[in-house]
Amino acid sequence: MEQQPSVEELLANLLDIASPLSPFDMPLLDAHGATLANDIFAGERLVLRGGSRIRSTQIGLAASIGLDRLPTLPHPRVVVISAGDDLVEPGQPLADSEDEFETNSWMLTTAVREAGANGYRVHTIPENHEQLREVIEDQLVRADLIVISGERHDESFELITAVLKELGEITTVRPKMSESGLHNFGLIGPDKTPVITIPGDPVVAGIAAEIFVRPMIRKMAGAPNIFRNQLKAKLKSSITATPGESGFIRALLSSENGVIATPLEGQSDLLSLSDANSFIIVPENSGGFKAGEVVDVMVLDRSSN
Repeated sequence: MEQQPSVEELLANLLDIASPLSPFDMPLLDAHGATLANDIFAGERLVLRGGSRIRSTQIGLAASIGLDRLPTLPHPRVVVISAGDDLVEPGQPLADSEDEFETNSWMLTTAVREAGANGYRVHTIPENHEQLREVIEDQLVRADLIVISGERHDESFELITAVLKELGEITTVRPKMSESGLHNFGLIGPDKTPVITIPGDPVVAGIAAEIFVRPMIRKMAGAPNIFRNQLKAKLKSSITATPGESGFIRALLSSENGVIATPLEGQSDLLSLSDANSFIIVPENSGGFKAGEVVDVMVLDRSSN
């Protein structure tokens, strides 16, 4: 029987297995965008502070004092795998009504890159136990984290779970979160590589990438800002919620005599996720909010900063 943790409990478990990567000296251009592992001094003067993101100006400063390498926490290598025999690569025809265009690996690979990782997309593979195990084992040699999704209606979940349990210690959960589903997480392979599986519905997968996968990557990268910024905003229109489940309502932030959060229409549509620049955070014990109430909002700055 799967566990039913809160969003906060699941996130804490995921961060427990997402250990920061070991630092090493990188050539200047490769270090760009990574996190500086140690303080850098020019004589007795502190010129670069450990824990900061290495930007172009820091690269120039390092070069100006004669450094051709910097001690960095490297970009995590994240492998994204989609599994399901009804998934069709974009650009190819759909054979029947059961087929669907493979969406998640494209979205997730670019999402992990936006979070500061090196993302590697593994092409859709047939729903076959031995082949899936072979693919995962092959990817372990280059992965600091593996993210796996299945088909929209989770037909692939049992297969993915069975394969992962052969490779390591896996926990199955259904978080108390609206628009969610079953997830797996754990450590697999000889190096105990972290793995997380997320539901196949693209909207749910996109939310899970924000709420669960991104903080894991930020911690592994040693980033000082693991979580998205949050602020208070006035709600433009009422929203309902299911008590006992957290929610993340896609919304647009605007400045109209203060900060206003407008929930988008078509919350189950990928277009709303694409258009949103924020999530309205609905606590687990809430039944929703009325227009005019002040709510907590997560700001989605979709960059690698």
